[in-house]
Amino acid sequence: LISVKTSDKDPALAAGEKDDASPKEEPWETALKTTVVDMEAGEFRGHKVSVWDLLHSKYIPEENRKELLELYRAGELTLEQVKTVVSTIVTKAEAARAEQTADVSSPRAEGTAAEAEENICLQED
Repeated sequence: LISVKTSDKDPALAAGEKDDASPKEEPWETALKTTVVDMEAGEFRGHKVSVWDLLHSKYIPEENRKELLELYRAGELTLEQVKTVVSTIVTKAEAARAEQTADVSSPRAEGTAAEAEENICLQED
């Protein structure tokens, strides 16, 4: 006689648990990917762009991106605040780039992303 051991678990529950183990997008990540900003600067001019795409654009230095994601995941920044910060950084960085193109000797373009972030963070306090 061969005995077959069956799971005590409800098959629906077992399937649900299996889904949880598969690599799924985190809710915070989904929120960043589905929240769009109407951008009027740089390569994004006239387009609706996700906050996620803005965060990973050439305008946001990796260091700033990591810091913003950390603060957002920790609940210290709301989605709306992240949206405001990244769109401001992109807008200011593009304005500085345009200014620098017009006047190559302009020292103002340096550190624009960091300045924009600091200004936004200070305004939020």
